Amino acid sequence: MRLSVLDLAPVRTDQSSADALAASMRLAALADDLGYTRYWVAEHHNVASVAATSPAVLIAMIGAATSRLRIGSGGVMLPNHAPLAVAEQFALLEAAYPGRVDLGIGRAAGADPVTSMVLRGPVGRSDRDIDAFPDHLDDVIGLLGPAGVSVQLPDRQYVLRSTPRALTTPRVFVLGSSLYSAQVAAAKGLPYVFGHHLFGQHTAQALALYRSQFVPSETAHEPVCIVTVNTVVAETRSEAMTLALPHLQLQAQAVDGAPAGRLDLADDAGHTSLTAQQSQIAQAELERAVVATPAEAMAQLRELAARFEVDEVMLNPVASTRRGSDPATAPERESTLRLLAGSMNER
Repeated sequence: MRLSVLDLAPVRTDQSSADALAASMRLAALADDLGYTRYWVAEHHNVASVAATSPAVLIAMIGAATSRLRIGSGGVMLPNHAPLAVAEQFALLEAAYPGRVDLGIGRAAGADPVTSMVLRGPVGRSDRDIDAFPDHLDDVIGLLGPAGVSVQLPDRQYVLRSTPRALTTPRVFVLGSSLYSAQVAAAKGLPYVFGHHLFGQHTAQALALYRSQFVPSETAHEPVCIVTVNTVVAETRSEAMTLALPHLQLQAQAVDGAPAGRLDLADDAGHTSLTAQQSQIAQAELERAVVATPAEAMAQLRELAARFEVDEVMLNPVASTRRGSDPATAPERESTLRLLAGSMNER
């Protein structure tokens, strides 16, 4: 089983955006040192607790802070961007870090409706682009290749390329948490990453559909599946639960439509009151997460991998921290990676 990392660059109540980014750079360097397989960053907009708004910018920073692991997006939300812009960004990243770049692409907006409208512009992309996701995905893949994409003009063919001379190309993944995304990934013969950390109800069904409908391609000769899971690991189960509580409460409030805030410190989470519905949401979040001691966490991750028949699990380390920690660090997120790496090496 391979372990990878998904990072949303969370922003705690004691952090500025600069602090959150500094903590993510430290976490990426640690993942590189510990032997994790890949390190991906997300795309969210206008969310108080998430600093990851531009995957390409963050990936460039992470590439400079690491030397071995694969770096990529988990993911770029394609309806927010022109395919050529995405292809150009990731062609540049691949040229800078050849053989290390993954382009994970999703269909969601990663933002509320108002932010999405502003992001796309008044005469920009519309909700119709969500329906055109498969075609735009083809455009990105074509533009990343050395031949580029031909556009038929009235009098001639016009060739578009994302970079003048591509020697290697990023590996493209489809991200999703629905049966639709599984069908798209299968039809195009692309690796598939299921957001189990977001919605766990359809994980097994989506992966089974992907495998049954998979069409081999130059990108992947057989199905390639990864699942994501929220993870907090500490020396005791009680401490792991304490560190996970701020994330559980924040997610429960967000899903219930409450105003978004930054991630509480672990010391402050006990003062937060949830409604009965929010408590149910938090419990559901906890049941599909891994919140445990190192040995327990490794056993749960292996069980998760066996249940969904995957050989790679991507951890979203969601631990908050105690008051008094350096704001430019995320010591408990780092500890989660260290403890899991140590437990893996002991076997």
